[in-house]
Amino acid sequence: MKIINFFCIVLITSLFTACGSGNQKASSLFEISLEKNASQVNLNQEIGISIKNKKEKQIESVEYSIDGTKIPVNNDKIKIDLPTLGNKILTAKITFDGETVDINKNLKVLSEKAPEIYTYTIIKEYPHDTKAYTQGLEFYNDTLYESTGKKGQSFLRKLDFKTGEVFEQIDLDETYFGEGITILNNKIYQLTWQSGLGFIYDLNSFKKLDNFQYGKSREGWGLTNDGSKIYKSDGTEKIWFLNPDTMTEEGYIETVTNSSIFNSANELEYVDGKIYANVYQKPSVMIIDSKTGAIEGVINFSGLSDIITKTENWDKTNYVLNGIAYHPERKTFFVTGKFWDKMFEVQIEKK
Repeated sequence: MKIINFFCIVLITSLFTACGSGNQKASSLFEISLEKNASQVNLNQEIGISIKNKKEKQIESVEYSIDGTKIPVNNDKIKIDLPTLGNKILTAKITFDGETVDINKNLKVLSEKAPEIYTYTIIKEYPHDTKAYTQGLEFYNDTLYESTGKKGQSFLRKLDFKTGEVFEQIDLDETYFGEGITILNNKIYQLTWQSGLGFIYDLNSFKKLDNFQYGKSREGWGLTNDGSKIYKSDGTEKIWFLNPDTMTEEGYIETVTNSSIFNSANELEYVDGKIYANVYQKPSVMIIDSKTGAIEGVINFSGLSDIITKTENWDKTNYVLNGIAYHPERKTFFVTGKFWDKMFEVQIEKK
């Protein structure tokens, strides 16, 4: 038995050693080289590419791909044309001396254009509960639904947006820090922050139907939906796609500008193919292409904090802009902030 165990250990060790040595061998022989040693490129950009042949091997062929999508080479250049943006892996499949190896290179694929700057016009002001640490805001049939945070102060409620009158409210257990919400198929979906758990309620009765757990997404921040799938932000550069029937994660986009990958999407609202996302701790909202992840615009709401009432315990960390909801019949947006005494109906326009 000892002899069998010995040979098993030797076999397993040799397999791992072989795999490791194979990877080391490939990287010791070849390296992907991009023009100007680039580590990031923009969508539709053409960039020179070559293989650094460290041991002067006889290369028979090279095929390039990014995340499984084949990238053709023309005149020693590749064109970055991908359906989504963000962190990618550029792979070169190299055949030489009858062998084939894969060489990888991390690559950031960024937006083609810089975000456009938007501003707003205030149409009307409405009362907002100064005890509401707003995390989620959404309209359904002219009724406003709001989710709030902080342990011991988190709740889900529906209310009359014109008067602030609360129709129904569910208080979360004090162990939970409430986050974003969205409404789909007569259900309300609500996140919690760091508990790895979300809740599902019946829209009409306001009774809790089920819980759901997060997958690879790190935390619960914002939710929205496009009528068929749910989008979830988690405090990273990723916005996840959730199946509303199973609440499993079925992919993601990464939010990027033309110069960097951005990781601060908070409360979300989906309108006509775009995701409007509060920027965490900032008086601004991003306009994100829901398919590519490109940040196409930024709305500057910095003036709103100047016209709300600042209480004696005012501080910039807590009293920040958060909460954005689109009213489809009025075709306007409603925005507010954590503990703000006002909610604003606004028209968004290019600056």
